[in-house]
Amino acid sequence: MLRNQQNLGQKQQQSLQQKLSPQQLQYIKLLQLPTIALEQRIKEEMEANPVLEEVNPGEAETVSLSEAEESPKEEKEEALESLEEHEVDWDEYDSNTEYDGENYSTSYNPDIEEWKELPNPYHASFLEQLEEQVVFLNLSEEEELIADQILGSLDEDGYFRRELEAVVDNIAFNQGVLVDEDMVESVRKKIQQLDPIGIASRDLQDCLLIQLKDSQKDLPGLTLATKIVDKAWKAFEKKHFSKLLQKFNVDREDLQEAFEAIRQMDPRPGAVASDMEETQNYIEPDFEVYWKGMEDGETDRGEFVINLNQRNAPSLRISPEYKQMWEEIKAKKKKNTDAEAHSFMKSKIDSAQWFIESIRQRQNTLMNIMKTIVALQEDFFKFGEGLKPMILKDVAERIGMDISTVSRVVNGKYVQTYFGVYELKYFFNEGLETESGEEVSNREVKNILEKLIDEEDKQKPYSDQELTNMLNDKGYKVARRTVSKYREQLNQPVARMRKQVI
Repeated sequence: MLRNQQNLGQKQQQSLQQKLSPQQLQYIKLLQLPTIALEQRIKEEMEANPVLEEVNPGEAETVSLSEAEESPKEEKEEALESLEEHEVDWDEYDSNTEYDGENYSTSYNPDIEEWKELPNPYHASFLEQLEEQVVFLNLSEEEELIADQILGSLDEDGYFRRELEAVVDNIAFNQGVLVDEDMVESVRKKIQQLDPIGIASRDLQDCLLIQLKDSQKDLPGLTLATKIVDKAWKAFEKKHFSKLLQKFNVDREDLQEAFEAIRQMDPRPGAVASDMEETQNYIEPDFEVYWKGMEDGETDRGEFVINLNQRNAPSLRISPEYKQMWEEIKAKKKKNTDAEAHSFMKSKIDSAQWFIESIRQRQNTLMNIMKTIVALQEDFFKFGEGLKPMILKDVAERIGMDISTVSRVVNGKYVQTYFGVYELKYFFNEGLETESGEEVSNREVKNILEKLIDEEDKQKPYSDQELTNMLNDKGYKVARRTVSKYREQLNQPVARMRKQVI
């Protein structure tokens, strides 16, 4: 029995695992970067690898011996002494160690302006703006620690949903300072008074109530609105209009004014500030796509112009000075030098070569995927409408790439068209079949659904089943659960929550 247990313990298992090489990992990481982040990544690589350098516009691709000798003689001799004779096949490197920032474009169009290098002005972040206001609250040292915890815990809508006890414990553990929950709540209420008003609220009721009480607007129904949010929140939330009319002894017109006053408040104070930040950080498209015949009003004839934004992909090369250094080592037959130093030099050269090749592969992959998207969505890029069903697999199969590769390229990349700037993910959508057997994009169905909701009678909003029946009448074969899913994706609440007092 013991022998059998030993045999079981010694049993070997074989498994097939695929590991990515460092070069493949580097290529994948570069593939995920949007254009606006590529420049910083290149700068980081150049700082880490002195062999890699940027070619200035107009500069020759090679450096003559006389130019190389302009560097101080002492520095040169010191560098040469640290290297032993090492054979380097520069013919091999020359074919693949310069990236000249080639122009990735399917055709030439002189009417398209070149990409402009406009520096983005600095704007204080939302958190920085709040921190600047906290300074004027005249808080004690303990209260400043609490304020720092609260600001760091705000969610994307500007709410503070963290437990007060957790803040107390965190400050005690990390700062060695004892505070209590009452002190945390007191600081939170002070922060609520900052701009935007209602920031750091605990929930929607808390957020709306402080805005109503602090409102400087002369709004009809403001007093009643404050009472409703403060004293009858559940009835308001469920839109039980009859209960509200009875509780406050008002007519429907008064109730309507109160609801309009509440709508003037901001339910997501942090989100508005975040949206402002996003508009300040301009989107820099990774591609330009135009139909060349569009200027002449011709849609039947012409060609697509597809440009890849090259602003943040400067020309790169292995430094000619390092190349010259190797040539001199070969010529002078230097010996008895530091093997570790020469190995380090070789690794840096290899690293530079891999990086340049990864940049080139990234650009080729991006262009191949963009060309395929345009080919599959020709009508949209010509007319701005007629989006067809398309999934990642459609593109991957057409260009012979893995779906994960297409996904990495699509995520966070944007294209400039005649009809606006779109994220590449916009063009991927599932298909639905109509009664006639035609396959249409689910985005088309969502647009119709949103229009039906916008035009509905807000006193009697459509239920999901009614919306389903209306879409079916228009020829779109959709189930009620599908309509519910699309409605949620459109950020439209259920019928009860869309009901309004008229």
